[in-house]
Amino acid sequence: METKQTVQENRIEGRNAVMEALRSGKSIDKLYVLDGCQDGPIRSIVRAARKGDTLIQFVEKVRLDQLSVTGHHQGVIAIAASYEYAEVEDILENARKKGEPPFLILLDNIEDPHNLGAIIRTANLAGAHGVIIPKRRAVGLTATVARTSAGALNYTPVAKVTNMAKTIEQLKKEGLWFVCADMGGTRMYDLDLKGPIGLVIGNEGEGVSQLVREKCDLIAAIPMKGDIDSLNASVAAGVLAFEIVRQRG
Repeated sequence: METKQTVQENRIEGRNAVMEALRSGKSIDKLYVLDGCQDGPIRSIVRAARKGDTLIQFVEKVRLDQLSVTGHHQGVIAIAASYEYAEVEDILENARKKGEPPFLILLDNIEDPHNLGAIIRTANLAGAHGVIIPKRRAVGLTATVARTSAGALNYTPVAKVTNMAKTIEQLKKEGLWFVCADMGGTRMYDLDLKGPIGLVIGNEGEGVSQLVREKCDLIAAIPMKGDIDSLNASVAAGVLAFEIVRQRG
């Protein structure tokens, strides 16, 4: 018997349930598939997932068993987003409707759901028009992210893109320029952060990747006087976002 959608962290288990979710257009952040399984239903699910550009991970049965809540995954588990994703164009339209120069926050491989939720909350409070996250090596809009955002996900659109560096290049054609956070940059107080801007925040441990950093126009450093050398990603996002707010104000 096929399993029904489970509630815990938006897992969908069982072949029929997963295929129905994909056919309905539901946002699926990740699909776990039993490695080596080549039967018809599984191949159909993989084809449908690839059409939607869903991240697919082929794993051993023991991994699926660990992820399963029902114990009847039938070789496939999907992780669905708690909220629908926006398009990048929706974020730009959000700025146009408000008659404001675009202010976007781009997150380069943020993996901690609490950090993502906190940054989305900061984005809303700072008046950012939206958040952009990558499809790979990053957390999606899970239930934990939704809770941590304290309702901000209802108001702040989040877009998911395949290639962050390419997205930055496309947004530059729309008149945006980009600043990323890095300790080796210029003091944020010495930078002009007004106008249409994208703020890029990097991974909790590695910071902004070199490829994305090279696409940025400015590198901003947050002045620090303590004995440790880095801030949590969501705190860094908050500090820089509100410096942009101060300058735009």
